[in-house]
Amino acid sequence: MLAACLEFLGLALCVAGTLLVMMACGLPMWKVTAFIDSNIVVAQTIWDGLWMSCVVQSTGQMQCKVHDSVLALSQDLQTARALTVVSAVLGVVALTVTVAGAQCTNCIRDEAVKARVVHAGGVIYIISGLCVLVPLCWMANNIIVDFHNPNLPPSKKREIGAAIYVGWAATALLLLGGTLLCCSFSRGVRGSYPMKYTPTKSITVSGDIDKKHYV
Repeated sequence: MLAACLEFLGLALCVAGTLLVMMACGLPMWKVTAFIDSNIVVAQTIWDGLWMSCVVQSTGQMQCKVHDSVLALSQDLQTARALTVVSAVLGVVALTVTVAGAQCTNCIRDEAVKARVVHAGGVIYIISGLCVLVPLCWMANNIIVDFHNPNLPPSKKREIGAAIYVGWAATALLLLGGTLLCCSFSRGVRGSYPMKYTPTKSITVSGDIDKKHYV
């Protein structure tokens, strides 16, 4: 019962984390800046994402432009693109593996094999969380360094956007959920696996033990 509860809780956290990874991957608010140029009356907010850049006017109008070339992007954006997509794909794979080995399904009959499959799903979820954590921390570090760089014009400086915070929340859910799935693999949580007993010796009508059980 405890193992089933851990599996359900861990799987729910991991699914939520995977959905947040997909959301962070699609959001354009990885790098955000808001400034008022002395030559421009209208305030602008610039969003830089993995797939597009958007300019939001104070009037509410927004214009977005998809990045024309992947090679023209900075190295941190290229890495973030690749690793977030890999993390999302690993999340889907881990979901399939975990559901196949869950106690609420009958895809696998052997309890020992099911426990190993769930453990493998938890490990994949942890790897998925680490894959998305690397670009998040790398990009956040670059944003902070550029923000405090006195040689960089104020119009080029960026701040940490909402997508990075969403990604950090997704990482926490994936790591926590994957750890719970791995903990459900332990023998103490699952209990002893079902034991197979040998058939008892039959006794004949005369009271003697049936000799067919002896070689």
